[in-house]
Amino acid sequence: MTGDQFTARYLDCQFNETIFPVLGGEDKEIKRKDIAWNATSMSFLDPRTNDSELEVQRIIHLQNVANRLPDAFIDTKKVTKSHISAENVPARLEVPEVTLTQIKAYESQIRRKRGRPLGSKDANPRKRKEHIVSINHDAKTTSNVSEDKIPEVILSEDPKCNEQDLDDSYEMSINYAHNSLGWYRKEIKMNDIFAYSIAVEIMNEDDNDPQTMEECQHRNDWKSWKKAIQDELDSLNKREVFGPIIPTPKGVKPVGYKWVFVRKRNEQNEVVRYNARLVAQGFTQKLGIDYTETYSPVVDATTLRFLISLSVIEQLKMQLMDVVTAYLYGSLDTDIYMRIPEGLKMHEVLKSKPRHMYSIKLKRSLYGLKQSGRMWYNRLSEYLIKKGFCHNQISPCLFIKRTESGFVIIAVYVDDLNIIGSPEEIRQTADYLKSEFEMKDLGTTKYCLGLQFEHTKGGIFTHQSNYIEKVLKRFHMNNAHPLSTPMVVRSLDVNKDPFRPPTHNNEILGLEVPYLSAIGALMYLANNTRPDITFSVNLLARYSSTPTKRHWNGVKHILRYLRGTSDMGLYFEWHENAKATNLVGYSDAGYLSDPHKAISQSGYVFMYGGTAISLRSTKQTLVATPSNHAELIALYEAGRECVWLRSLIHYVCESCGLEPIEKSSTVIYEDNTACIAQIKDGYIKGDRTKHISPKFFSTHEL
Repeated sequence: MTGDQFTARYLDCQFNETIFPVLGGEDKEIKRKDIAWNATSMSFLDPRTNDSELEVQRIIHLQNVANRLPDAFIDTKKVTKSHISAENVPARLEVPEVTLTQIKAYESQIRRKRGRPLGSKDANPRKRKEHIVSINHDAKTTSNVSEDKIPEVILSEDPKCNEQDLDDSYEMSINYAHNSLGWYRKEIKMNDIFAYSIAVEIMNEDDNDPQTMEECQHRNDWKSWKKAIQDELDSLNKREVFGPIIPTPKGVKPVGYKWVFVRKRNEQNEVVRYNARLVAQGFTQKLGIDYTETYSPVVDATTLRFLISLSVIEQLKMQLMDVVTAYLYGSLDTDIYMRIPEGLKMHEVLKSKPRHMYSIKLKRSLYGLKQSGRMWYNRLSEYLIKKGFCHNQISPCLFIKRTESGFVIIAVYVDDLNIIGSPEEIRQTADYLKSEFEMKDLGTTKYCLGLQFEHTKGGIFTHQSNYIEKVLKRFHMNNAHPLSTPMVVRSLDVNKDPFRPPTHNNEILGLEVPYLSAIGALMYLANNTRPDITFSVNLLARYSSTPTKRHWNGVKHILRYLRGTSDMGLYFEWHENAKATNLVGYSDAGYLSDPHKAISQSGYVFMYGGTAISLRSTKQTLVATPSNHAELIALYEAGRECVWLRSLIHYVCESCGLEPIEKSSTVIYEDNTACIAQIKDGYIKGDRTKHISPKFFSTHEL
């Protein structure tokens, strides 16, 4: 073995000579061990056991994952040879973490491929190719085809995205090695939908769900997945989802299919249920031909917080129920044909022609179709209305029923139903639902939509401590030093402001830095239980298209703040005068919060029962000259929210037989004297107010 060459990365060729022997081992006498021929057997000749076979399959799976990694992780140019004799080769090479930052690990791989020095930019940056986009909801995929086995049914005809075709605005997702997803920073919409998708990825990041049937078979929990698959097939047959197998009609392009595997977790992030779904690839559907309407109402964060506060004030119970295979209950409004799923048996007569020449007609909605959510909502609402429930357009996701003994409220979020009412009313409602749908009773609401609920004698405490721990662990900040503030103190000098826009001297973060993923994860926290980070997250989200190292440091500052405040949340407390509680609002403006563009910040919060139920911090869309004009704009936004909140509270209270809010007024507190004076007098055209749009004085009429 002496004289063999040991090849390793130059990072790995660093070891302590006080621990490992010095070079020159080739001059030493090699001690050779004799083989004891009287041994019972040689280990490499022993037959393979089940454990060893599983280990081999795991290694093959990891190798397949490594083969799908982009070139940013397997740069062959930074490989060197070290002539170390085999005798002196250490059994394990320790790589110090500091070295990764010394070599600028966050350098963009695209620029390294172009052979340019660090920090250089293109005079004429190359444009993105149009055919790269292949996923809706602003998500782009770079690879979604398995290299191990060609599927019988082609899942997608989109071309495989090449990393060299991507520009510097592309960013890999946090689970890129697993799902090959990414986004374009200049095109992504930073909204609640994007934040929720990032939150789902982070909550399932520790142990990712399998992507294919073959991957399920190689896992240790294959028995659980097999049972889930069989349960799904039984549900499809029970609901009579599939129609007859017929030759594909002329001019019809059937939709594809895919198996999706998801594990349901509880408030402790423990797996409680395995779900396997046969979904249709609805991205091939065409508007006006395959579907018309897709909107399906769901309860939002503001409405959910109001319901929690109402349940505490009225001392009601909250119970969570889940509808099994909810989408399969909806009837389709158009003819949909799907490719024959793998494993579905065909009649002997039909086997005379190739399998791809046949299609199966769907009789009911299936997961993945554009209109499935809408069809399920229509089916559920029709049944609840027949049972005496009512709802209106103010909040179509709420169904309310008033009885002689009380009332009950059902808050719908797709297939999760939060039922609020007295124990007797909840029991009767659960019986109604179980008689029509297959339901799972999850008991008192303790975990829903990533939120944890702790029910105490004095109220309900909602928080996301488990989710915060996952976020910190995902971005490697779980051992970071905690901070006491969510952001640094900004400098009055615009040139020293850490949140200033990027300049031509600043290098944009590479695609390997998960800036968008971090902002989305923090937005989900700010929109639900952490209003204290709302402004700082909104400030950093402005630079999602062109983030720099300064902005990334701001993200890490928020993560350090969460490290020390992970157990904070919203507490809905009951008190003796709780039923006399009114809606109270607070409005404020940050004058010139963006000094680089002379734009201010609007912010408001509304309290019900002593706890915030609605809050917002957003950048204003126009330039306000004096500070009182910025306050007028912020008060106008707060007034708009107040009108909707009063309508929601009035509808719920009136439907439940409670005292309506219309009998009391809502007070909005404002700290600017000039703004208060102008609102009292209404719109008066003068030299100081003639340039302000009259709509901002509409608060005077409320």
